[in-house]
Amino acid sequence: MAGIYIHIPFCKQRCKYCAFYSTTLHNLQDRYTNALCLELGMRKNYIKEGIDTIYFGGGTPSVLKKEQLQKIINTIEENFEVSPQAERTIEANPDDLTHEYLEALHSLSFNRISMGVQSFNDKQLQRLGRRHTAEKVREAVDNARNVGFENISIDLIFALPASTSQEWLYDLDQAISLHPTHISAYNLTYEEGTPLYNLLKKGEITPLSEEENIEQFEMLIEKLSQAGYVHYEISNFAFPGKESKHNSSYWHDIPYLGCGAAAHSYNRTSRQWNISDIKKYIEAIEEGYMECEIEELSENDRYNDALLTRLRTADGLPLEWLRENFDNKYLKYLQENATSHIKNGTLEEKGNCIALTKKGIFISDAIIRDLIYIE
Repeated sequence: MAGIYIHIPFCKQRCKYCAFYSTTLHNLQDRYTNALCLELGMRKNYIKEGIDTIYFGGGTPSVLKKEQLQKIINTIEENFEVSPQAERTIEANPDDLTHEYLEALHSLSFNRISMGVQSFNDKQLQRLGRRHTAEKVREAVDNARNVGFENISIDLIFALPASTSQEWLYDLDQAISLHPTHISAYNLTYEEGTPLYNLLKKGEITPLSEEENIEQFEMLIEKLSQAGYVHYEISNFAFPGKESKHNSSYWHDIPYLGCGAAAHSYNRTSRQWNISDIKKYIEAIEEGYMECEIEELSENDRYNDALLTRLRTADGLPLEWLRENFDNKYLKYLQENATSHIKNGTLEEKGNCIALTKKGIFISDAIIRDLIYIE
């Protein structure tokens, strides 16, 4: 099976930390919707498998009208074989999730909501440029459940500037009290070109120390584990059986088609990404061609990609899968370079897999660097 990712780049306002491609040119929504549908038709043969996950990401997909979402969904179902049990996710800002809008989403067969919460501290939300409040989050979760959504995910950010461990503990307690089925929690990064990065460079904000970052990450793992969440990927936690099927495809070598400005696609032999410019994207599609770049993947690329993604998961990298899909030199290289990490307790052999230990999660980037194959 395979997945489809739809990038909706529109935002009512840009968050200060976000480096994803987005735009506030809302007058282009109808043309963009039409272009998305044309691209879906143009690329219906990109992947041969049936579709078992559909993911609307952004940007802020919840700024689209029901009719625009309906048109995109109809086009997907007309051009692809979609499983009746497909996971259908839409990312949303809590401010947008009124009872009426959620009813519309439910009627469109979305069965999973992913809310960009980030914090339950209103002052921090203002600093980040978010347009919702903590109360709006609680209201949105209640609204979603009332209309029938059982699978609700929320995103959090830790290591915010000037934040304390007590504030992060409060965020975690508030998140847990809402009983979402899934929680994603990301360490704040200062991406070049974002307003937050510029503030950092001007010395107007101070990042937390490495020790404070680690402390908040440890708190995250401990609190969510105690609350019954499975830590199935470095940044992702879920109740058993509620892991994100779509995001898991990225970590398990499952093909996906990405449509829209800046969207990425992968079909096991190449990666492809569309231009990060909404006007150029629309104009190209309207003229019948793709404005994109394609990278053909060597065996070396594929091994390193598998290492980067699969080691992030609790399952780890399956050795038998590596043996069946790659030249034996990669398995030999992995086993040789993993030895020291296994001895010091940061990697472990789990079943027929190499996986990070709890200790290893905290230095995962360094471990992966040691295992990358360089010709």
